[in-house]
Amino acid sequence: MRLTTKGRYAVTAILDVAMNQSSGPVPISEVARRQGISQNYLEQLFSNLKKSGLVSGIRGPKGGYRLGLKCTKITVADVIDAVDEQVDATKCGGLKNCQGNNRCITHNLWAELSTEIRTFMERITLNKLLEENQGICKVSIEKLHS
Repeated sequence: MRLTTKGRYAVTAILDVAMNQSSGPVPISEVARRQGISQNYLEQLFSNLKKSGLVSGIRGPKGGYRLGLKCTKITVADVIDAVDEQVDATKCGGLKNCQGNNRCITHNLWAELSTEIRTFMERITLNKLLEENQGICKVSIEKLHS
């Protein structure tokens, strides 16, 4: 199974925005500083997140990003999809040509695992992640729902 840093960073970055947007749009530079992620890399990720409608951008000196949807509506799977990330435990990428041009004997096992991971990510919302990080959350969850 492969989840690259692109997917991990995208989830981390959008959660940072959710946690800090109550005082206005969140600049990428602040997300980069807090999370230790390259600002240039974040700009690419936020471009994809914006295209998917998960965040909206505000230009100008006090600009930055806000969530494009309520935190109860954005799932980890949505974020992973937005940055064109795949979570697939099969060796063949689901093509069933794992062993030469044939399906390997464990293909169904890995395909089911991939489905379980996907289902899990579809159940986890930003709201759930915010609740789990309550101790470090700088934003009232109620404000994010309004």
